[in-house]
Amino acid sequence: MSEHRFPYKWYLKDGYPESNGLNVFGTFICGGGSTMGYKLAGFNHLGGVEIDPKIADVYKTNHKPKHLFNEDIREFNKRTDLPKELYNLDILDGSPPCSTFSMAGSREKGWGKEKVFREGQAMQTLDDLVFVYCDTIIKLQPKVFLLENVKGIIQGNAKSYSKKIVQKMTKAGYTVQVFCLNAASMGVPQKRERVFFIGYRNGLDYPKLKLGFSERAVTFGDIICNDKLDNDLTDVQFGLWNKQKKSDRTLADVRNAPNGFTDYLIDKTDVCPTITSGGKFLSKQYPRWFISDEFCQCGTYPLDYNFKTVEPQYLIGMSVPPVMTAQIANQIYLQWFKTENKQ
Repeated sequence: MSEHRFPYKWYLKDGYPESNGLNVFGTFICGGGSTMGYKLAGFNHLGGVEIDPKIADVYKTNHKPKHLFNEDIREFNKRTDLPKELYNLDILDGSPPCSTFSMAGSREKGWGKEKVFREGQAMQTLDDLVFVYCDTIIKLQPKVFLLENVKGIIQGNAKSYSKKIVQKMTKAGYTVQVFCLNAASMGVPQKRERVFFIGYRNGLDYPKLKLGFSERAVTFGDIICNDKLDNDLTDVQFGLWNKQKKSDRTLADVRNAPNGFTDYLIDKTDVCPTITSGGKFLSKQYPRWFISDEFCQCGTYPLDYNFKTVEPQYLIGMSVPPVMTAQIANQIYLQWFKTENKQ
C-alpha cells in the first residue's frame, strides 16, 4: 500500500474512485485542480464558473462537466435560471484570484484597482472577489463551503479581509473555521502554503473539523525525469549555473542580484517551492529547466492532462493541487458527511 493517501503521479485514463454520492460545484475553476481533487476523494463534481474562455475550453476537454458557465462570477450571481441541483449542493468550492494578497506582489497598492487578470478576461477588481464569492455561497446555500486563498490573506493589513469573510459568512448562517495548510505535508511535491476558510450551514451540528497532515515529503529527486537531462540552457545561463554555490537558491543569488529575475535552483534533496504561473525552475544537479512532466507531478496534475495551447506551468501554477484538495475533501467526508449519513 502506498505511503501517500493520494497519488502525485497519476493519469486521467485510469479513472476515479467509486462515487460517494455527494455533489460539488466550483467557482474560479481554472484547469480543474480542485475538481480533480474532489473526484479523487470520491465526490461527484458538477462543473463550475470560469471567466477565461480559453481556460474554460481546456476544463471542458478534460472534465466534461455537467454545468459550465464561462462568465464573470458577478454575472453568474445575477442568474435566475440556474439548475435546481445547484441549490442543493453538499459542497461549494472557490479559489478567488489571490495575486492582490500575495506577499510577493504589490499588495495594498493593488487593492481596489481594476486590472486585466489575464489576456481574454474582462477588466475587474480582484481583491473584492472573495466577497463576491461569499455572495455566491449565500445565493446557493450549500451544506459546506470552501474558500481558498494565499497565506498573505491572513497577514498584515489583509487580516481585515479575513475577518470580514468570517463575519459575513457567520452573519449568513455558517460556522466558519480557518486553516493554513502546507501542501508538502499532504503528499504534494511542493511547499505550497494556502489558507482555507471552511464553513458549514448552521443547523447541521457538525463537530469541529480537524485537519492535520504529516505525510512523507516528496523531494525533487523523487519526481525528476532522469531520461531527459540534456543541457537546454543558454551559454550565459550555463555559465551562471556552473558558478552556483550550495547555498544559492536562484540564479539571482549566483549573480548576487537579489532583485533580479527569480530563476529557482532546486536540489534533488529538496521539496520544490511553490509552483507559480511564471518564473523558471532549474535543477541544481543538471543544467536544464523543469519539463512538463515534472510540473505535472509538482502540481499533482495527471500526466495525460490535455493542456491544449495553454502553457502547463501557467495552469498548474494557478491551480490548487488536486491532491491538496483531495486530502481536505476526504477529511470533510470522514468527519462530517459520513457521520451524518450514519445518523
